[in-house]
Amino acid sequence: MVTAAPGEERSPALALVNTRRLSAGGEVDDLASPGGAAAWLRQHSLPAVPMGADDLGRLTGLRAAVRELLAALADDRAPQVTAVETVNAAARADAAAPQLTWPGGPRREWRSTRPGHLDEVLAALARDAIDVVSGDLGALVRPCEAHGCVRFFLREHARRRWCSTTCGDRVRAARHQRLVVEQRQASSG
Repeated sequence: MVTAAPGEERSPALALVNTRRLSAGGEVDDLASPGGAAAWLRQHSLPAVPMGADDLGRLTGLRAAVRELLAALADDRAPQVTAVETVNAAARADAAAPQLTWPGGPRREWRSTRPGHLDEVLAALARDAIDVVSGDLGALVRPCEAHGCVRFFLREHARRRWCSTTCGDRVRAARHQRLVVEQRQASSG
């Protein structure tokens, strides 16, 4: 089981971006198959809608667009126009409306006009991505600084530089190995 990067529990769009990552065994894609995508949706409390290859392509296309938005935000640059268009189109795909619920206090929920349809899922993820990049969480978005890691996280502690302890341990181990090699070279030279 992969440890969630900080912030994934607060943003399904951030979790979506991190479904494609590098591991010791190579590249991992949680959305590589319709079954994997359905499992990921269920795991993140999103409707596990039936998906064909075209639907899976729409989901992974949104993932790429959201990744571009987060990268642009972290790099303090404008994102590619197509990424913005893709996210906006996905957000419009479901004419969801906010609804007030009151279990234990007032809470706003989005209710879909297309429940059980892929448009509901894509719109929810796109709306969350828009909220992240345009809201308070946007200032916290950072790419993991570990070599080879492609994940993003919300940096809520000033000293945090990695998405997980695994990445931090890998960086520290590589640094230690470099020091050992340098010491050996210095003592033999």
